[in-house]
Amino acid sequence: MEHTSTVSPEVTFEHHHSDEEFKRRVKKTTILLSVITIIELAIGLTIYSLHKSDVNRDFLILCIKGVVCILTIAKAYYIVSVFMHLGDEIRNMIMTIVVPLMLFIWFIIAFIYEGNSYKNLRNKYDLHFKETTMPQKHGAAEKHEEKPTEKSGKE
Repeated sequence: MEHTSTVSPEVTFEHHHSDEEFKRRVKKTTILLSVITIIELAIGLTIYSLHKSDVNRDFLILCIKGVVCILTIAKAYYIVSVFMHLGDEIRNMIMTIVVPLMLFIWFIIAFIYEGNSYKNLRNKYDLHFKETTMPQKHGAAEKHEEKPTEKSGKE
């Protein structure tokens, strides 16, 4: 019985990338990340100008913020893939990094959601807490009236 060892095509130990190819890839990725960053800055300035206007455009601002989140995720992908060389790794190695990251992101979203729920319930049922800690709009602050001083009989 002859034993032949076969190596999975996924596992390779010989990665011979030329320096020119790597430099070209890094330059291409750097230019792409710069363009995405410029787009994000332009979107940020647009959101800033929309916030300053009197028109209520909450849905538009929410959609624009979603686009910024997608662009940020794309930038993170390129940074991790090219500069941290994760794109050259085998699939199992990539999954050992990506799956815990997704669980961590889910963990953050769950805590934000629960914290907001707790805040809303606390404000609904504990009116003293709402009165003492909720920010008031400018000009809506209560005006404290001064009580007239009582005259003592000595004057």
